[in-house]
Amino acid sequence: MDRELTKRERALMRRRRLLPIAVGGGVLLTGAVILFAMMKPAVKREELLMATADRGTIETSVTGAGSVVPAFEEIINSPISSRVVEIYCKPGDTVAAGTPLLRLDLQNTESDFNKQADQIEMKRYELEQQRINDDTRLKDLALRIKVKEMSVDRQAVELRNERYLDSLGSGTGDRVRQAQLAYDTGCLELSQLRQQLDNERRVADATMNVKRLDISIAEKNMLEKRRTLDDAQVCAPRSATVTYINDQIGQKVSEGERIAVISDLSRFKVDGELPDGYADRISVGSGAMVRIGQEKLPGRVSNITPLSRNGVIAFSVSLDNASDPRLRSGLKVDVYIMNAIMDDVIRIPVPSVYSGAGVYRLFVATGDDRLELRDVTLGDANYDYVEVVSGLTTGEQVVISDMTSLYNNKSLKIK
Repeated sequence: MDRELTKRERALMRRRRLLPIAVGGGVLLTGAVILFAMMKPAVKREELLMATADRGTIETSVTGAGSVVPAFEEIINSPISSRVVEIYCKPGDTVAAGTPLLRLDLQNTESDFNKQADQIEMKRYELEQQRINDDTRLKDLALRIKVKEMSVDRQAVELRNERYLDSLGSGTGDRVRQAQLAYDTGCLELSQLRQQLDNERRVADATMNVKRLDISIAEKNMLEKRRTLDDAQVCAPRSATVTYINDQIGQKVSEGERIAVISDLSRFKVDGELPDGYADRISVGSGAMVRIGQEKLPGRVSNITPLSRNGVIAFSVSLDNASDPRLRSGLKVDVYIMNAIMDDVIRIPVPSVYSGAGVYRLFVATGDDRLELRDVTLGDANYDYVEVVSGLTTGEQVVISDMTSLYNNKSLKIK
């Protein structure tokens, strides 16, 4: 028959029933802990670009965007309104000085030149005709003066004779007065003729000078037309490479329109732009560093435009090695303009997210293979280092690669 279980037996049976539940719960709890640990965000160490904050000197700079351009480039414009007749070169050709590039239609210009030459020849004939006419008129007037001088001399003799006869009583006072009047009239007429000759000579000289000046102006215009004709025979002004040419045969071109560009592709410079807010930090002669990928080329600011356009100022950088083989026309580069030196500051290599002084969220390494997200204030920078104003101390390691996609995590584990 059944007997009643003791308290000890009942407690043992309860423990036996609860043991599997407790073991199962422990297993589940352990699994949950392991799963939670596995799900916590982590990054691989080899995927991180880490840097250590240290103290040192920063030669601060302002950053601009630039483009590599030939150190020498010449635009050839059409000297006349014409049309393209023949093409002798194509872009990329290397040409020597004097090499024909293209030919323009010069028929109308040559006709104008020949017409001007004929007009100048006609003006020369007119000048010679004027000289002969003036010479004839002046010689005729000079001859009339000689005749008048002889007449006045005769009248002077007659006046002396009448006075002599009057002194002898053989003459009369009326005859003396008539002779005196004739003599005075002759003197006045002679003086008038001499004055007329002098005036005629001055008029003739002035007329000749005007005609000579007219010919001189016409000759200068013809020389200008001759130079235009020579320029219309479009040739390379120096040894260079053709980078552009109007190769549309038959296309009309206006006077002053670009028809070719030649460049020296053995030497380069950098044309850059900078926000006009940094205008006080750049000057001609300032040191510059041009970055091509991971390579850096030193140089100096050689020119700054005086005006701001669309909020930017333009400048040019002359490179110390303008023939570096890494330089290519049109290549986009970063340009750093040096403007100050800061000594004994906390610094880190420039993070990929840096775009100017301000507060940035960066992941900083802790001692337990973890990263914590921290606000770090960064100041001025150059092409290598940026000043740490606050948020980091010397010796701390910080991630400088782009981690913006993980900013929703306050901390990360390093695997």
